[in-house]
Amino acid sequence: MNDVSGNLFVLNSIGIIHSPNKNKAPHQTLDNDQGEFKIVLDKKFVKGLHLLDNFNYIYVIYYLDKVMRDNKMIISPPWANQQDVGVFASRSPNRPNPIGISVVKVKKIIDNIIYISGIDAFDGTPLLDIKPYIDQLDAKSDANYGWVNKEDNENHLALHIQGIPHKH
Repeated sequence: MNDVSGNLFVLNSIGIIHSPNKNKAPHQTLDNDQGEFKIVLDKKFVKGLHLLDNFNYIYVIYYLDKVMRDNKMIISPPWANQQDVGVFASRSPNRPNPIGISVVKVKKIIDNIIYISGIDAFDGTPLLDIKPYIDQLDAKSDANYGWVNKEDNENHLALHIQGIPHKH
């Protein structure tokens, strides 16, 4: 990968995400999604899991290796009601650097395997990093909906936020 200055840098996978999502992944994580979801961490990193099971949720940072990229800077997200927005004002997987991030529940950890709630990643997705989700650091009470007009589109927005499949 190149940074904005054209400098090359490399990120190495530290594990693999396994999910039932073979050909299609949901738009958002679903806590109660059906099937087995787990992260298999490369064994050389297993010591890094020490005390991770004390957290209810984690950030999972991964490489979107199966996303077909077109690198558009202006897009129309499904919940934008046909409004164009900048890619950085969206949660689209089509990004200049194909990096995904999801917050998932930690169910249990056995050796180098983290069993998690549903994740919006394909089976076999390369894992880049894991970070604990900490309530008062990560939950911002003044967070808003930005360009999304919650009043006009509240039911449709709720379907997207909950990751419920629907027609647009």
